[in-house]
Amino acid sequence: MESPTTPVSVAASAPHDAAHAPFIHHGTPAFRQTNLALFAAGFATFGLLYCVQPLMPEFSRDYGVSAAGSALSLSLTTGVLAVAMLFAGALSDAWGRKSVMVASLLSSALLVLVTAVMPNWTALLVVRTLLGLTLSGLPAVAMTYLGEEMHVESIGLGMGLYISGSAVGGMGGRLITGVLADFFGWRAGVMVVGVIGVLAGAIFWRALPPSRHFVAQPLRWRLVIGRFAGMFHDRGLPWLFVEGFLLLGAFVTVYNYLGYRLLAAPYNLSQAVVGLIFGIYLVGTFSSAWMGHLAGKLGRRKVLWTAFALMLAGVALTMCRPLPLIMLGIVAVTFGFFGGHSIVSSWVGRRAGAAKAQASSVYLFCYYMGSSVAGASGGLFYASHGWNGVALFVGVLVLAGLLIALRLVRLAPLVNVATPPTPMSRGAMP
Repeated sequence: MESPTTPVSVAASAPHDAAHAPFIHHGTPAFRQTNLALFAAGFATFGLLYCVQPLMPEFSRDYGVSAAGSALSLSLTTGVLAVAMLFAGALSDAWGRKSVMVASLLSSALLVLVTAVMPNWTALLVVRTLLGLTLSGLPAVAMTYLGEEMHVESIGLGMGLYISGSAVGGMGGRLITGVLADFFGWRAGVMVVGVIGVLAGAIFWRALPPSRHFVAQPLRWRLVIGRFAGMFHDRGLPWLFVEGFLLLGAFVTVYNYLGYRLLAAPYNLSQAVVGLIFGIYLVGTFSSAWMGHLAGKLGRRKVLWTAFALMLAGVALTMCRPLPLIMLGIVAVTFGFFGGHSIVSSWVGRRAGAAKAQASSVYLFCYYMGSSVAGASGGLFYASHGWNGVALFVGVLVLAGLLIALRLVRLAPLVNVATPPTPMSRGAMP
């Protein structure tokens, strides 16, 4: 008889132990620790990713690069992130959820600290490209961890707190660097965000309970890639993936080049004031919940087009000269984006069925590729035609999304399919 400590016995008993381990339920210390850890992780991840967005005019001045060149500081990161997220989940299947997430968060924070001391533009872009690779391990795996470890009655609250941390982090990273750059220079702002990332990583490491339901699986890349093929037979999913590309592409492009316009005449706003404009993101915390609820009552196909229509109206308002109308336009674009993203991401989770993990990965791939491709391309339009060129470019993206949304009105609904409790039911924050 084999000893209970032999590898064979351990491997055989692992699935049995995982199946009988208790789930994390709200009201318990483990639930509070998990939410503290994932709130900190969400805050840090999206703060580290987007902290450079308000600094693009500063990069242009410091390094002598164009608006399109400056946008590469974000576009390269999100482009690599988009591709890496397709495979990060498979790596965590073999290496473990918590270990991948801890390594992802701490290495990303260190890379942001390194960014603050880069002497030239090429070196900064190399570091930002590596950041996309290291960051991919957290958003892709955090949702899986919650799905495995949380009790079914508690996963909604746990997911909501993680998304809240992501939203606050995305806004906070931009605000911190945007405001500090005006008083102490952009390097100080980036350094502060990096330090916050390190502290958040330490909190995450200490607070997150170890996985109890995880069972390691060997890497089989052929099998992983093969799982993505079936979803493209669905009549709706490919169009929803395109909608994700267009939504974030349009949204990020607006915010990428807004600073250039408002720092110049006739507005001549300070970097600190421009940084504070990212507080408009708070509108999204309301619109994503409100439009998502409305879509649940009336049907996604009946509500999605209104989000694109609102964004289109907002883009048109940004072409006006008075500053209050520009700000109203930015609010409309932000409201429409968050609402539209909430609807599309939950729709992906519903139509994907058993392939929800793969569908979520492909959606996030398209979503972040929109940020990368459109965000960088918008700089070419700014260089040639100023803000009106950017607005027209974004308007074409939003109009394409509107036409697809109107086409999806005629999409036949799935019958007797319950919306699965996936991360996409709330959406990933930008």
